Amino acid sequence: MATKLSKVILGAFPQLRYEPTAKRVRASLGGNAVVDTLHAYLVWEPRRITPIYAVPETELLAGLSTPAGSGADVSEHGFTLSSDAPPLLDPRTGFGRHTAPGEQLDVVTATATAPGAAFRPDDPDLAGFVVLDFGAFDWREDDEEIIGHPRDPFHRVDIRASSVKVELALDGVTLASTNGAQLLYETLLPVRYYIPPGDVRLDLMQESPKRTVCPYKGEASYWTYPGPESGRDVAWSYDRRFRDAAQIHGLISFFNERADLTVGGVLQPRPVTPWSRPQDSRPGSPSVATPSADSPAPDSGKAPR
Repeated sequence: MATKLSKVILGAFPQLRYEPTAKRVRASLGGNAVVDTLHAYLVWEPRRITPIYAVPETELLAGLSTPAGSGADVSEHGFTLSSDAPPLLDPRTGFGRHTAPGEQLDVVTATATAPGAAFRPDDPDLAGFVVLDFGAFDWREDDEEIIGHPRDPFHRVDIRASSVKVELALDGVTLASTNGAQLLYETLLPVRYYIPPGDVRLDLMQESPKRTVCPYKGEASYWTYPGPESGRDVAWSYDRRFRDAAQIHGLISFFNERADLTVGGVLQPRPVTPWSRPQDSRPGSPSVATPSADSPAPDSGKAPR
């Protein structure tokens, strides 16, 4: 009997997962090196959808110490990726909400301490490794800065040009119409339609202060269609920091979860995702962000993908 691969992937989410990476992984805190290793693991704690790094404890360039107190309670933000997916943790759920047994630790450098920013898992396959809070440090893979969270090697983003007629309406008002969309296909997520700004009624929309980041596409800025709640932060566009997202630089996409999307004259069903309702704007760094529009990555955020 054939197996639908997405079911295998979704079925693994409740488990503690890891995968070695060949990348040179570096983290720093306040200008002080915390780790520089070629032996990092990507780790997903149970119910987490985005990975973070675990590094060999012997290669840490900073100290570890037992926290002085019990630490603040970290709220859990749950969501369902799709109707056939198990309950998961929204990336807004802080690092300190661990779903695997282990010991939380402070990371100490010569000039700064990151409270609770390390976690020593109680798992034989991860013995000798500590997981580091992505939001607590500045990160590089080889010589390039990474944002939001490490890229998932099993998560793919493909962009394809299309001449099909794409129209987008909200509350009965046409906000975009084009034959020049770029279609973005992303693992386990709805197709996103990126539209040239000249084909979008930006005169009917307002720029939003909301920002999110996506490790695959960059930082996203948003637009709101005034009036209905569904119009809040309903459209976004990415900056130009990542060369591998160049096909969508400067283009605008909409949450088709909250708008009427017509492709080739056919009205599309609205997908049900974590973005079916507007997310709260959360200013700040990727460590305190909401999922990006395309993918559940954090403000990270992860603006849409």
